[in-house]
Amino acid sequence: MDKTRIIVVEDNIVYCEYVCSLLAREGYSTVQAYHLSTAKKHLQQATDDDIVVSDMRLNDGNGIDLLRWMRKEGKMQPFIIMTDYAEVHTAVESMKLGSIDYIPKKLIEDKLVPLIRSIQKERQAGHSRIPVFARDGSAFQEIMRKTRLVAATNMSVMIFGENGTGKEHIAHHLHDKSKRAGKPFVAVDCGSLSRELAPSAFFGHVKGAFTGADSTKKGYFHEAEGGTLFLDEVGNLALETQQMLLRAIQGRRYRPVGDKSDRSFNVRIIAATNEDLEAAVSEKRFRQDLLYRLQDFVITVPPLRDCQEDIMPLAEFFREIANKELECSVSGFSSEARKALLTHPWPGNVRELRQKIMGAVLQAQEGIVTKDHLELAVTKPTSPVSFALRNDAEDKERIMRALKQTNGNRCAAAELLGISRTTLYGKLEEYGLKYKFRQP
Repeated sequence: MDKTRIIVVEDNIVYCEYVCSLLAREGYSTVQAYHLSTAKKHLQQATDDDIVVSDMRLNDGNGIDLLRWMRKEGKMQPFIIMTDYAEVHTAVESMKLGSIDYIPKKLIEDKLVPLIRSIQKERQAGHSRIPVFARDGSAFQEIMRKTRLVAATNMSVMIFGENGTGKEHIAHHLHDKSKRAGKPFVAVDCGSLSRELAPSAFFGHVKGAFTGADSTKKGYFHEAEGGTLFLDEVGNLALETQQMLLRAIQGRRYRPVGDKSDRSFNVRIIAATNEDLEAAVSEKRFRQDLLYRLQDFVITVPPLRDCQEDIMPLAEFFREIANKELECSVSGFSSEARKALLTHPWPGNVRELRQKIMGAVLQAQEGIVTKDHLELAVTKPTSPVSFALRNDAEDKERIMRALKQTNGNRCAAAELLGISRTTLYGKLEEYGLKYKFRQP
C-alpha cells in the first residue's frame, strides 16, 4: 500500500493547485503550504513516507532555508526543488544539502511524477524497515491486539494520545491490515481547515461555485473513496464543520459546493486527537453526537514516559536510521546517555526521541553517543517517570526489563522502576532473580 503524501510548498496559489492536481491524478495524497511557517507546521506532523516538493523562491524565504531547517531538525524526507530560475549554483547548493533533484517548472508535468516514482522504488528496494510502532512493551502489544481485532471491520476508530506518540502510524497500520489496504489512505490536518474552506476541502466544489473557483475540485471524501479518511487532531474542527461532517457520516452522502445533487461514498473514518473530547463536549466545543459516530472503537496510545521498556529499542532503531541517512558510524550509547534517555520525561514522545537521536548521531559522527550529544533539556516530568509496578502478574516482567535496560545495575533499575533498592532486592528474592542479575 502506498503511504506517500506529497507536501507541496509554493506561494503561488494557482500553481500550487496545479501541481497538487497533477499529483492527485496519479493517485497521490497532497498537502498544500503557501508559506515556510505553514510548511514547517506540516513537517512537524510528517512521516518518513512523505516527500517534499518546494519552490525555490517563496514570499517569506526560499526552499534552501526550508531544507536547512529540516536537516537541522533531523527530518530526512526526500526533498525536490522546483523553480523558474535556472540557476546552477542554487541547484548545486540544494543537492549538497540533500535535495533529491532540481526541476525547472516548465518541466514539472514531465519530470515530477517519474521522479517521485523512482524515489519510491529506491525505498522499496533498499529501505525496508521495522515500523516505528513495532514495539515489545506490554502497552503496545495491547494496542496491536486491539488493532488486529478492529482492522478487518468497517467500524470507525478514535485514537487518543499526546502529540508525537505515533497516532498516524497506528492509523496507517489499521488501514494496511484492513480490507481497504489497496485503496487510498487520505490524511487530513483538521487544525489547518478554516470554517470557510472546510466544505470545499472535504466535499470538493464545481467550477464557478464561488469567486476563484476556476475549475472543479475533488474533496477528501472523493480522494479516499473505497479507502480510509484519517482525521488528524479532529478536536480542532469548528462547530459548523462538525455539523457538516456529522450530516455526511450519518447519511453516507455529501454534496460538492455548488453542485445540485448528492453523491454517496464508501469511506472508513479513523480520527485522532490529543484532546479530552469528553471535556470538550462538556464545554460545548465538540458535538457529542459526532463523537459517538467517530468512536465505534477506541485506541489510547500511552505517552513514551509510561513505556520505558520501549525507549532503548526505539533509540537503537533511530540510531541505525541516522547512521544510514547521515552516513555516520555510531555504534551505541554511553551508560550516562542510556540513563539520561531512560529518565527523561519525553514531552514530545517518540517524535522528540527521534529528533534527539538524529541530532546526537550527527554530532557524534562515530563511536558512541554521550549524554552531552543528546542535549536533553532539564524538564519536570508531567507524570512519574517509572516502570510503575502495577500488579503481581506484571512485576517480574517489568523488573527483568528494567535490569536489562540498565545492564544489571540494581541501583539504576530501582530508580527506573520508581521503587527503593530495598524493595527491589525483596522482589528479586521473591521471584528467584537474586543471582540471575549480578551487580556489575
